[in-house]
Amino acid sequence: MPKHGKKYRKAVEGVSLLEKLPVEEAVAKSVASAFAKFDETVDVSINLGVDPKYSDQMVRGACALPHGLGKTVRVAVFCKGEKQAEATAAGADVVGAEDLVEKIKGGWLEFDSAIATPDCMALVGQVGRVLGPRGLMPNAKTGTVTFDVAAAVSEVKAGRVEFKVDKAGVLHAPIGKVSFGPEKLLGNLKTLLETVNRLKPSSAKGTYMRAMCVSSTMGPGIKIDPTLIKKFLEG
Repeated sequence: MPKHGKKYRKAVEGVSLLEKLPVEEAVAKSVASAFAKFDETVDVSINLGVDPKYSDQMVRGACALPHGLGKTVRVAVFCKGEKQAEATAAGADVVGAEDLVEKIKGGWLEFDSAIATPDCMALVGQVGRVLGPRGLMPNAKTGTVTFDVAAAVSEVKAGRVEFKVDKAGVLHAPIGKVSFGPEKLLGNLKTLLETVNRLKPSSAKGTYMRAMCVSSTMGPGIKIDPTLIKKFLEG
């Protein structure tokens, strides 16, 4: 069995890691159990009742969190002509087309999110093998392939989270920082869950959200009672 450090052991004192709690209580306990000297990120993990090996059961999307993610996001935009000025005015960190592709081919990757206009996707495809494995490839399903680059840049900068279910049917996503406090984290979580609910595949059978837990970067995973998620969303 792996041994945990004394700070972790102290953080879980009086906390049952097997007990399934209401959403509000779980988030509050996750914040209370954070012990790192830095501002930890709070993440949610959801076990969905889908089989990702079937394309019609792949859950993938994005949503703008009402309270943001608490971090600065560097945005690169692939576009041409007047769209470049539009993207720059919206706050994009780097804008370009052929020149930006060449820069990336040379090893430059100093950005956290990429947006592209549809007419530039053929160019972006040239560096797809570089961007794809790093989760930086623009995708129409997440709203990062669009002619409305200003809105896309503003949304990403404000605190947009992208998510994709993994091979085991588990979806992972950040919902903010410990410093946000439970109330703002719950607001972000509610927005995320509503989006995931809307993306439920019609071919998925049985219970959709089978299990869920929240945790801070260094803290323990606090389980949430999946039967209470609907009540939380309606509240």
